[in-house]
Amino acid sequence: MKKILLLALIIGLSGCAQKKQPIKIGCLFALSGPAGHIGLPSKWVAQMAAERINKEGGINGRPVELIIADTQGKPSQAVVALKRLIEKDKVVAVIGPTRTGTCMASLETIEKAGIPMIACVGGTPPVVPVTRWVFKSPQKTVTAVEKVYEYLQSKGIEKIAIITASDKFGQEGKESLTRLAANYGLTIVAEETFEPADVDMTVQLTKLKGTDAEALICWTIGPAGAIVAKNAKQLKIGIPLIMCHGLADPNFLELAGEAAEGVIMPSTKLMVASQLPDTDPQKKLLLDFINEYENVHKYGKVSTHSGYAWDAIYILTSALRKAGTDPEKLRSAIESTRNYVGISGIYNLSPSDHCGLDASSLVMIKVAGGQWRLIE
Repeated sequence: MKKILLLALIIGLSGCAQKKQPIKIGCLFALSGPAGHIGLPSKWVAQMAAERINKEGGINGRPVELIIADTQGKPSQAVVALKRLIEKDKVVAVIGPTRTGTCMASLETIEKAGIPMIACVGGTPPVVPVTRWVFKSPQKTVTAVEKVYEYLQSKGIEKIAIITASDKFGQEGKESLTRLAANYGLTIVAEETFEPADVDMTVQLTKLKGTDAEALICWTIGPAGAIVAKNAKQLKIGIPLIMCHGLADPNFLELAGEAAEGVIMPSTKLMVASQLPDTDPQKKLLLDFINEYENVHKYGKVSTHSGYAWDAIYILTSALRKAGTDPEKLRSAIESTRNYVGISGIYNLSPSDHCGLDASSLVMIKVAGGQWRLIE
């Protein structure tokens, strides 16, 4: 009898131990290199989300364990790091990368491995056309263009000029701006391009100033956006300057200084959370997130990028609770996400949409008095 009880106890303890085995999630972020200002906060936010999930009991009793890797912002390094996460660390899914180029380089590897990836990139190509295993949490570039054009249309603007970076992100923006203009009654009267590392865009902006454009749109991320704002102010360009959705960031305010005043851009609601009506279903979550990020963990000021990793992890862990770690069942559960209220919007994914956010998830904001102000 004692032997039977002892055997039952061992089996029971073994079962408990099995239940408590961590669920490994790979995190592929640009912790160094040109996108480090996005990748490092993504790491912090991922850890913040995992900590909260584990305090709440984990995934059906199993803790979440993040395995974090640095892409250095380089496509080749992203592939190397991804293969290590899959083959050595045996992760069940991957959050990231944080750059469109590194994500595109990773597609073949993730599709071959057959595990879900929820990218934290702004570009459209990772999910258009839809592939089986890749999702993303930020809005697509084309969605941000639609939001900008809706705003311009509401203001009765018909003629615009555009200036875009020559990298993949800038050129994707240019393609979407060009393709969608006529749908909103807009005419692009002039366009210019610059290199992301350029330190002066005066020549290009002088050409655009000489046109009859009623608004100027700049599509870039990083320091180049602040340079365009400074050059535009120096040239006294008197029409609205509209930036892309990737520049709602404290770095832009710091680098552009006084030249940021009056600049308009689409953004997630995170940047103007306190200005939202109390009826907004995201408001409480956003304010709690900001408090935890800025006051509890003291990571600094949030940016529009701050919520991407949070949303990716919560979409993934919700699917894990429903489907477990079987890759195909997990993939299907992610794809079936409906009405998830996140930091970056309210997500509704489907077999034809692996992002799940439309233009209504964005708001138009303006820099006034050195602060972000909700304008629409």
